Amino acid sequence: MTKPRVALFPGSFDPFTNGHLDLARRASVLFDRVVIAVAHNSAKNALFTPDERVEMIESAIRDLKGASVIHFSGLLVDCAKRIGAQAIIRGLRAVSDFEFEFQMALMNRRLAPGVEIAFLMPSQEFTYLNSTLVKEVARHGGKVSGLVPALVERRLLERFRDRKPGADGQPKAAKPRTKAR
Repeated sequence: MTKPRVALFPGSFDPFTNGHLDLARRASVLFDRVVIAVAHNSAKNALFTPDERVEMIESAIRDLKGASVIHFSGLLVDCAKRIGAQAIIRGLRAVSDFEFEFQMALMNRRLAPGVEIAFLMPSQEFTYLNSTLVKEVARHGGKVSGLVPALVERRLLERFRDRKPGADGQPKAAKPRTKAR
């Protein structure tokens, strides 16, 4: 019996977008198992906790055969070795992504020569999409349906419900609640 082909698909996924989901689907065609790894980076100010992100991704991939979700901190290659991954999946949306991803790929190759880096391109409809852009649209009350899975959309709406921006673009202060007499 041959060893299953395992790929690690890492990212902050804050939040997970339909572009990420598209890449996970593409990777699942190429690999027997795709482990989506939510990075915990305390230096970043995340909108959602790692556990919230894992829950939302699990909901989005529930019908994706061979896919699972974990969260990790530390070196990516250590996570790849821990789960037995032969490859790390990275998405390339545009030429501007390439330089950073190329540097990271070379460093990861140096740290773990047996782990390949596989660059995948998303569908054309998602090439402009990233988590930061989605958060900004949601923060300012814009429509994010079609950009993110359903649970992510609901969570973004909940998170920003009371923080819609005023005329100056800044979130409105919550109205003080008064007691009924």
